[in-house]
Amino acid sequence: MDSIKMVDLYGQYVRIKEEVDSAIQEVINKTSFVKGEEVQLFEKELGAYLGVKHVIACANGTDALQIALMALDLKPDDEIITADFTFIATAEVIALMGMVPVLADVNRGDYLINPGEIEKRITPRTRAIIPVHLFGQCADMDRIMAIARRHSLYVVEDNAQALGADYYGSFNCKAGTIADIGCTSFFPSKNLGCFGDGGALFTNNDELAARIRSIANHGMTRRYYHDHIGINSRLDGIQAAILRVKLRYLNEYNRLRSASAARYDAFLGGMEKIEIPARTDKSNHIFHQYTLKCKGINRDEVVEKLNAKKIPAMVYYPVPLHSQKAYSHFGYNDAEYPDTNYLSRNVFSLPMHTELTAEEQNYICKVLAEIVK
Repeated sequence: MDSIKMVDLYGQYVRIKEEVDSAIQEVINKTSFVKGEEVQLFEKELGAYLGVKHVIACANGTDALQIALMALDLKPDDEIITADFTFIATAEVIALMGMVPVLADVNRGDYLINPGEIEKRITPRTRAIIPVHLFGQCADMDRIMAIARRHSLYVVEDNAQALGADYYGSFNCKAGTIADIGCTSFFPSKNLGCFGDGGALFTNNDELAARIRSIANHGMTRRYYHDHIGINSRLDGIQAAILRVKLRYLNEYNRLRSASAARYDAFLGGMEKIEIPARTDKSNHIFHQYTLKCKGINRDEVVEKLNAKKIPAMVYYPVPLHSQKAYSHFGYNDAEYPDTNYLSRNVFSLPMHTELTAEEQNYICKVLAEIVK
């Protein structure tokens, strides 16, 4: 058996090598490197896939979140509520903009932001909510949008880990297309990943779309006329060409990930000391990560023993946002985050990618069973 990979980007590339190489060469032939035809076509094709009116590509997922907050004309000291259990980028852009990241605890079962915890944290300074669709499935957007409507708040979906997931609630649409703005990342390990950095924003609002497009391009509405304070955040033509090829395979990629998750479930579902990922009834799960919970055993020892057997288990996320040193001045109360604290101590993720084989999974599961017996 070849070495097991947490993410097998090369194996995925090999399967579509001719298409990708041809697409890259075409961009080089045309020297259409910035804001060219490939970017425009990718935006149009991704919009059609998502069923959303506007897609605006940008340089990365973190920029997408920042541009969204800029487009909503939010101000310093405004409070933005987001999940405590997630990657730092979501809170980072809030703090970077001089706003206050108000962190809400998550559900211990499905790892997603708890709408009840959102509502508890709303104050007169609250202006927006950023739910995170974590690990491949959607937060409860029915409840979140209802909360936002009651309190006249904006909503920005952080959809970096669930692109292509279907939301089954009252909106019945693709993840990332429900709120005022949706954001995603095309980091290479994502379900739809490029060969570098990339990101995009989605909206059905014409006015917001125009503002987003301007802000991402130095605030220009036409060349050398700057109507907004903007930034330089552009998806390059080569990455757009790669993404156009891979977008055609996204449903297959998500199906392969779900099939691998089902194989893990079948082997691990009955284990006393391991809990398989819970599924929300609000969306399907496209498994950006396959994340388990340890029950009554030391998570770090489990991960260490798996790694010793050359199984690249990972921990997402070992330190809650509220405990990060850079954010200590916001004065978070550790006692308000029992479920996030529990998850940060007990979760770990197994290899999950489109090239994962049944043979590899059988080996992973047998080793894990031996470790936790």
